[in-house]
Amino acid sequence: MTATQEAVQAPAAIGARRNEKVGQVVSTKMQKTIVVEVEMRKAHPKYKRIVRSTKKFYAHDEQSSARMGDVVRIRETRPLSKLKRWALEEIVRRSALGQLEDTAPNAAS
Repeated sequence: MTATQEAVQAPAAIGARRNEKVGQVVSTKMQKTIVVEVEMRKAHPKYKRIVRSTKKFYAHDEQSSARMGDVVRIRETRPLSKLKRWALEEIVRRSALGQLEDTAPNAAS
């Protein structure tokens, strides 16, 4: 490998080190912040049964584009506030519930 090839690969390696998680949006009540619930499945150390556990992460959503029920990918970032250490990377799948909420106000008027 030449020095230029190593320089090209270095920025990609830095970005790849950041942790990513996929979860479901459970709250969008704050401005530019979403709460994402991530489900972890692990085998119990002794009984080998799959155990589900969930954890909530606060993520930064600059355009406020995510809606309740959406499946999103979040990426670890520098601390943005007391609880926010994640940023919205992409919306993997839109929620059918969110589409119903968008059409309901039009039907009422």
